[in-house]
Amino acid sequence: MAEEVVQEIGPIDYVVVEWSGSKQPNGEALPHLIGLVERGIIRIIDFAFIMKAEDGTVAQLALDELGAEFAILDGASADLIGDSDVTEAASVLDPGSAAALLVYENAWAAQFAAALRGNGAQVVATGRIPYDEFVAALDEVEA
Repeated sequence: MAEEVVQEIGPIDYVVVEWSGSKQPNGEALPHLIGLVERGIIRIIDFAFIMKAEDGTVAQLALDELGAEFAILDGASADLIGDSDVTEAASVLDPGSAAALLVYENAWAAQFAAALRGNGAQVVATGRIPYDEFVAALDEVEA
């Protein structure tokens, strides 16, 4: 039974989003994230909010420390993100910043991925092209 469930899972990704300096998470993007969930595009598996102090110390924030607008995420966490994951995510952050670490399933691809796995295929590489690099490549092609 567990094998059948695993076969129906889409690719799992994570993203670390940083707010530097005086900018802090304010919940403005939450409706867009919830919209992705409601449309079945992604499924939130886990998340963490992180603060990295000026001296480099790292703390994980609870939802109630972020404000009422973040309460919509209450119960969405699977508690899979551990201290070592938070430490690793914080390693890419600037001192004095806040971040969100989001682990999610690409639910839109679950059936496609299951069909590939059923046919013996496996993912051998994945990657992400940063927005700035993509725009620079487009600019170069247009030039």
